[in-house]
Amino acid sequence: MPDIVVVTLLVATLLMIVATTQSIAAKWQISPTILLAAVGVALGSLAAFLLYTPLTNAFNEMAAPIVQMPVRSPVFLYVFLPLLLFQASLSLEVRRVMEDAVPILVLAVVAVILAAAVIGFSLDALFGVPLTVALLLGAIVATTDPAAVVAIFRDIGAPARLSRLVEGESLLNDAAAIALFTLLLSVIISGQPLDLGDAGFQFLLSFVGGALAGVAGGRLLVFTIPFMRGIKAAEVTLTIGATYFIYIAADQVLGVSGVVAVVVAGIAVRASIEAHINPVNLQHLFNVWEQVAFWAGSLIFLLAAILVPRILTGFSVTDLLIVLTVVIAALVARAVVLFGVMPLLAHFRLAAPVSAPYSITILWGGLRGAVTLALALAVTENRLLDPETKRFIAVTATGYVLFTLFVNGLTLRRLIRWLKLDRLSPVDIAVRDQVVALALADVIDHVKGTAERYGIEPRTTRPVVSQYEELRRDLSEGSLEQALGDKERLTLGLIALAARERELILDHHEQHTLATDVVARMLRDAERMLEGARSGGRSGYSRAAKATLGFGPTFRFAHLVNRYFGIEFLLKREIAQRFETLLVQSLVLTELRRFVRRRITPLLGGRIGGILDEIVSGRASGTNGALDALRLQYPEYAESLERVFLRQVGDRHELAHYEDLRKEGLISRELYEDLRRKVHVGRPPAKRTTAALDLRMRATELIRSVPLFAHLDEKQVERLGKSLRARYVLPGQHVIRTGETSLALYFIASGAVEVQRRGQAIRLGPGDFFGEMALLSGRARTADVVAISFCHLLVLSEEDFLFFLNCHPEVRQEIERTARERASLNRSF
Repeated sequence: MPDIVVVTLLVATLLMIVATTQSIAAKWQISPTILLAAVGVALGSLAAFLLYTPLTNAFNEMAAPIVQMPVRSPVFLYVFLPLLLFQASLSLEVRRVMEDAVPILVLAVVAVILAAAVIGFSLDALFGVPLTVALLLGAIVATTDPAAVVAIFRDIGAPARLSRLVEGESLLNDAAAIALFTLLLSVIISGQPLDLGDAGFQFLLSFVGGALAGVAGGRLLVFTIPFMRGIKAAEVTLTIGATYFIYIAADQVLGVSGVVAVVVAGIAVRASIEAHINPVNLQHLFNVWEQVAFWAGSLIFLLAAILVPRILTGFSVTDLLIVLTVVIAALVARAVVLFGVMPLLAHFRLAAPVSAPYSITILWGGLRGAVTLALALAVTENRLLDPETKRFIAVTATGYVLFTLFVNGLTLRRLIRWLKLDRLSPVDIAVRDQVVALALADVIDHVKGTAERYGIEPRTTRPVVSQYEELRRDLSEGSLEQALGDKERLTLGLIALAARERELILDHHEQHTLATDVVARMLRDAERMLEGARSGGRSGYSRAAKATLGFGPTFRFAHLVNRYFGIEFLLKREIAQRFETLLVQSLVLTELRRFVRRRITPLLGGRIGGILDEIVSGRASGTNGALDALRLQYPEYAESLERVFLRQVGDRHELAHYEDLRKEGLISRELYEDLRRKVHVGRPPAKRTTAALDLRMRATELIRSVPLFAHLDEKQVERLGKSLRARYVLPGQHVIRTGETSLALYFIASGAVEVQRRGQAIRLGPGDFFGEMALLSGRARTADVVAISFCHLLVLSEEDFLFFLNCHPEVRQEIERTARERASLNRSF
């Protein structure tokens, strides 16, 4: 057969083996990775026997492709590895991993360097192995493979933090180890002595350079995805192509670590992609990447395992002693980090403590796998290395991988159970029982209703309902209130609230009712509330929630640019985004109140539900107040935005109705596609806004909002509008300072200010005015006026003020009366 046919048939056979091992591993309750390694070793051994046995030649044509594997190390390192690394980083919960960033970095970087050093110096001292070669071996075996460990964790329900530590460590561990491997290999090939200072600098340069390349590549990829116009296949293809491009460009063009670049790129994409892609498309992207990584990981492992018998040819007692030395040295190095460095970090509050059971599990769970074998294979194929070095690296690395898989891997499950890490905490048990009890109550009602609807006899229904009622009674004995105090239950409720808010924002994003920038901002706010609730309970959540109504650095910068340079477009964009954010936030908070009543209150109790409802109501009040202030200032823009929102909701509902009809078989797919095209193409597109946001418009409405001007006719309002100028003031900004001589009268169109004088404070709101006393008396300002919210002020200069008073004596009387009252109040202070 032609070579391409043989290779294709071999790959197809390997994929079928991979599929079969998954089923067998699930049945036998062992890690699929460990079973795959065993199958690969057995397959390689059997093929070698059939090819070289003098008993028969019947299987030579079948066994030769397996023994003489047409796959070399570049295939592992440039085809499979980038896919594995990108998918692993893409699947990380970045914000949760950041909570353990310090322990993960220590395990990934410090532990790699320490492991390479301990292994290297041990082999140099005990067996006379050249130090650089021994260090190279240490770097190769320092890579960890989380596949088998994480599979065991998921099977037995290990704590989520333990899984995050292992996955995060392995991801960055591979990057650090491969960067160190590349550096040491170049030193050995050059024949120059190892300069630790220069080596450390080169390692740092490669690592940091790769990280910077990854950040740039990841951000560019996220920026490019919206240009795929929501086509799922195009989005997936773009990410796969970009992964290879980033890896090769960093490794071959920039001369930095391609592994680090791909890992960091994946993290950068995961951290910001949700706002730039439809949630349905994102889930599809994750699913495809998971499948691709499964194929790549399984094939790389199986192919590497098939090569094991060939690599271990001539394995001796000395080789066994070297492997055992590596095992002990690696465990010692890892133990130093886990039981020495980690407690120090926790002592100085640089990282959260890692418990002893966690540390023991991480110590024993440091399994090695495909990456170690691929690096060892790369050494054997390097023509610039001597045969003895190649054999030493290949045999020792392979032996160590087999030890970790078949000794550590097969005993890890028992160790976790012995440490009781597979058990739920008392809190989780109480929550579980409460959730199941509520679910069973709903199930009982549903069963009764179904029986009644379909005319099933009561004597048939009663036994089924009784079984559920008995289960519910057993669960009701444990009370959630007994397991958790009010504070803990409130924190649990706030975490649920923030998580639900995030889901609702993504729902709106899926319905295309939010701009990309607004989605990103709202998701960041929801995540801050989630982290605030986790770390600080109610106070942490409240601080983060209050910040959502604040004005960030970009808004303040836009405000300053508008105030001092008259450039409006930045402030327009910020106000438009604030409009959209507040509108959707108001809708989300309404849905959150229903969520509190329907889900949280039955689970956590009426008292906690009431507190949470009060918190959400307070947020809704603040949000609606801020939204009303903007509606007052820009009514046409507000109406336009709300019309567009309702149009998008209507289109979405119409499409859902057609989809339901198609699923029910009432319309054909052809008719459904025609209807869908008419909604998308046959109508004018619902633009995000139909009215431009004009910061200078609506002056007459703002003037009429001030009660002092309510009696003015149209001409008088228009004339006054020409004299007034608008000014936007941010919270905390001084409008007037004590001692100022620059005089003007200020009217509050929206927002609120605080007049501060001699330790006393008076608050003024929409319709109030200030600054009249200095104008009437001609003296310097005697108080500070500070904005306590975003304010839209109308400013009347001294000259226009005096002219206006002469023309309107009734207004002069009102202002003078207010001034007398305030002067009397000041004297009482």
